[in-house]
This record gives sequence, structure tokens and C-alpha cells, in this order.
Amino acid sequence: MTPMIDVLLVLIIIFMVMLPQHSVGLPAEAPAAASQGTPAQEQDIVVSVNRDHSIAINHQSVGIEKLQDRLREIFAGRASKVMFLQGDKNLDFEEIARVIDLARGAEIFQIGLMTE
Repeated sequence: MTPMIDVLLVLIIIFMVMLPQHSVGLPAEAPAAASQGTPAQEQDIVVSVNRDHSIAINHQSVGIEKLQDRLREIFAGRASKVMFLQGDKNLDFEEIARVIDLARGAEIFQIGLMTE
């Protein structure tokens, strides 16, 4: 009976040592709590990709060929470069990925995907 207890204790120690090494997570940033003394925030930029593949920045229509230049203009004077992207649920992700690529080309690296 004693050897079996020893084996079980060794197995428990092995599992306790091995399990923390296999846990892998994705890095995530938690939003900071808003303080009451902060000045008014800049208006959020929402890029919408509609069902007919048209693109709008805050409800202003923009062609796909001019999107990157327009985003550079908008974010040139901003301290925070955060953009939100909203796509129609019937679109392929390829259309959304294309807009993300154009935004990254305009040096916007914080892109939030909006869901319905």
C-alpha cells in the first residue's frame, strides 16, 4: 500500500509542475476607468462597410481608393489613433480585412471591430 501512495504523490507533483507551463493566453488590454476630470474626448471614428461594398467614415461616403488618404487626414492631428470598424453581417471577411489593411497603412494600429 505504501508504494502506491508514493507513486500517487509523485504523479501529483509532476502534474502540479507541468500544468502551469502549458497555459497560454492571448494578450489583452483592459480599458482604463474614465476619470471625471478628463476633458471631452475627440469624436470616435467609425468606418462602416455596407452590404453593397460602399464605405463610409462617420456616415460620410468614401471610395475604397481614397480611404487610406482620408484616414491619414483625419488622424494627422489626433493624439489617439483608435478606429472602430463596422461591417454588414452578410459580407465576407475579405472586405473587412481589406479595410483593416488600409487603416494599418495609414498608421492606425488600434482597430476595434463592432458587432451587432
